[in-house]
Amino acid sequence: MLLEVQGLTSHYGRIQALKGVDLAIAEGELVALVGANGAGKTTLLRTLSGVQPATGGSIAYAGCDITRLVPHRRVRLGIAQVPEGRQVFGPMSVEDNLRLGAFTGSRQTVEADLEAQYTRFPILKERRAQAAGTLSGGQQQMLAIARALMARPKLLLLDEPSMGLAPLITQQILAAVRSFRDDGMTVFLVEQNAFAALTIADRGYVMETGRIVLHGPARDLLADDDVKRAYLGV
Repeated sequence: MLLEVQGLTSHYGRIQALKGVDLAIAEGELVALVGANGAGKTTLLRTLSGVQPATGGSIAYAGCDITRLVPHRRVRLGIAQVPEGRQVFGPMSVEDNLRLGAFTGSRQTVEADLEAQYTRFPILKERRAQAAGTLSGGQQQMLAIARALMARPKLLLLDEPSMGLAPLITQQILAAVRSFRDDGMTVFLVEQNAFAALTIADRGYVMETGRIVLHGPARDLLADDDVKRAYLGV
């Protein structure tokens, strides 16, 4: 397993957001995490990337305990997060946003990685000198993903990549996510659009009020009556 989480807890003051989360992700898997608003999905990703401190339990990455590791050290190990709401640096150009994502890389690799992202998302090359804050929502999401990919992650954490996007743009973003898995990257996808996420995932986890309540192959979760009622509107 590339990532193993056991008994993970996290608090915001006296409020416990994660209540003993257990999960595992194998290298090369695309795993989806679905659940209602407030279930703790974003908190889990923030705790995995080190932005939110864990208050109990453990996080193992590639066999090493990273539970107390600071965020920039996790990035250097190969963990990158695309945050909820994109959070691009609005006044900065598209290209400068991408270069910021490559702070762990060498000067020799940055130019090649830039071209790779421009090939993946041609609109970013077209807009490379434009202020990131003036891009459309879909273009900002592409930029946020490309910025994370500039760190050459082994594990990509994606938080609600389809939020606020038109259906056609959502399809394009999720097709890109599926291509990352096809290229051998490990992806942990948090997505409120449960049907879309489980359709492209290998496995899935369902979270409710800070706990994992169900997990299994994505196709099994799509067929599960409880999941259908609660998250698929069936």
